[in-house]
Amino acid sequence: MTRRVLFICTHNSARSQMAEGMLRAWGGPEWDAHSAGVESSFVRLEAIEVMEEIGIDINDQQSNTLERYIGQHWDFVIPVCEEGAAACPMIPGSHVIERWQFDDPSQASGTDEQRLAVFRRVRDEIASKVKDFLARHP
Repeated sequence: MTRRVLFICTHNSARSQMAEGMLRAWGGPEWDAHSAGVESSFVRLEAIEVMEEIGIDINDQQSNTLERYIGQHWDFVIPVCEEGAAACPMIPGSHVIERWQFDDPSQASGTDEQRLAVFRRVRDEIASKVKDFLARHP
């Protein structure tokens, strides 16, 4: 049986995109991962780059708003930021909500390398949570 997961973030540009890509790559066919934002923007190039570093291609993922997913069945809804958590009541239905909180790497400043370092740190934090999630839900 396929289990469906929706990751929610503010702009669906980095954190939720990375989580979606990881669950798709590591979860296998029994997991159907999606992500959405309170608002829609674009998938950040830095997120694409740091995911490629760990062998996951999120180049074809698109930024979506929550409206696209309202009315669909979800087994898990996982906000990855406070704004995403506030949007959870917008997703009706019976599902488990897990709150994961990560810094917003898109707010990082400095040189390109300093910004990428923040994206890598957040990527690694998300990877740890996704691996823990998969271990808890075999």
